[in-house]
Amino acid sequence: MSERSAVLTDQQPRYRHLCWAYDDPAGFVTHAVEFLRDGLAAGERVWLIVSGPAEPVRDQLLGARDFADALLTGAAQVRSLDGAYGSTATIDPASQVAAYRNATREAVADGYTGLRVAADATELVRTPAQRDAFARYEHRVNEMMRTEAFRAMCAYDRSRLGEPAVAELACLHPEHNLGQLLFRLYAVPLSQGQTALAGELDPSNHDLFRTALDRADLRPVDNELVLDAHGLRFLDHRALIHLSEYARDRHATVVLRAARPGVARLAALLDLPDLRVEVAR
Repeated sequence: MSERSAVLTDQQPRYRHLCWAYDDPAGFVTHAVEFLRDGLAAGERVWLIVSGPAEPVRDQLLGARDFADALLTGAAQVRSLDGAYGSTATIDPASQVAAYRNATREAVADGYTGLRVAADATELVRTPAQRDAFARYEHRVNEMMRTEAFRAMCAYDRSRLGEPAVAELACLHPEHNLGQLLFRLYAVPLSQGQTALAGELDPSNHDLFRTALDRADLRPVDNELVLDAHGLRFLDHRALIHLSEYARDRHATVVLRAARPGVARLAALLDLPDLRVEVAR
């Protein structure tokens, strides 16, 4: 799939969180600049976070349309990965979410409408332990976006990481540009539920789905885990069984809200006590 194509949510949230897999670093910068330019037009403070030194990229952006004045006033900033994330070691998800929450509130206090970040996070996800921590962060920052004026594009070098590794992260975003990734699991505004489950679940992605659920670490509210299933096109019986087991382990009931009638019929045949399906009207 072209780097310029993206899979969007079936139900657009009021925030944006995009995963961008790239094969050419120059292509990442080009798309990041477009993403951040939209933020400048919306009155947001914008950050471009790069894996190497910030100054050469900042000098390059001084010649880009809309960026010269923004860089001089501080509306646009180029930061190194170490500066934005503390280091390139394994991150602490809660601390990183708190850092972005504070930076967003500071931007709003300074008169901006919010904070928008485009970050090349490749160096933060090179090892399995790093990816596990960063994937947990991805879901937590999605939850933070429910209430904070924060938008982000998380970019990963597919040529270095490989598509399976990038898929572990992309599936926890509402938007991505991985053509072969069939499902997405991401936090949504609480009026819709706790999390959206969209796309397709079949034997080809059961392991990835289980990993994504574990990393999302969904917490019951009133003994329920409510998933917005309106964008879920297909799932098989194994996925339903896993959802039921996931709920049982958390002493809760999974509620698939706004699901298709076929999902309800399949669930009824399986007779899963820890799963309830509410059909879309």
